[in-house]
Amino acid sequence: MSTDRTRPAGRRDRSRPGTVPPQRTPHRTRRPLRPHQWFAERLLAVLSGQRPVHWMLGHTIGEAYDQLAELAPNAPLGAGGRRPVVRACHGTQPATGVVEAFASIATGEQVRAMAFRLEQGPDLRWRCAAVDLGGERLPAVR
Repeated sequence: MSTDRTRPAGRRDRSRPGTVPPQRTPHRTRRPLRPHQWFAERLLAVLSGQRPVHWMLGHTIGEAYDQLAELAPNAPLGAGGRRPVVRACHGTQPATGVVEAFASIATGEQVRAMAFRLEQGPDLRWRCAAVDLGGERLPAVR
């Protein structure tokens, strides 16, 4: 038997309460979304019927809002109960303050394309200036 009074009777290890090391967290930090990635998520929410088109007011300029208002009622990126996701989103910057982006949207086995243009205003906020959806639906490649 041990003569150590801080250890419970029958316990033979030498560790003490409160000496459990804290759990390590991964060193990866989540990077903030780039403007085209953020807009891809917002546009998908509207074009899949998850959000109303007026959710994009203040985030669109020119004819982009009219394009969304025309497309949104049919929820062209929605698919009967399955939630679509942005599989990939890439953008190019053809000029200062302009991003032209494209995203692949997967809904179950279906993949659609979405292209859009962002323009940065004098207030440095990005706004969607145009939206275009790809043609026919294609099966997802695995």
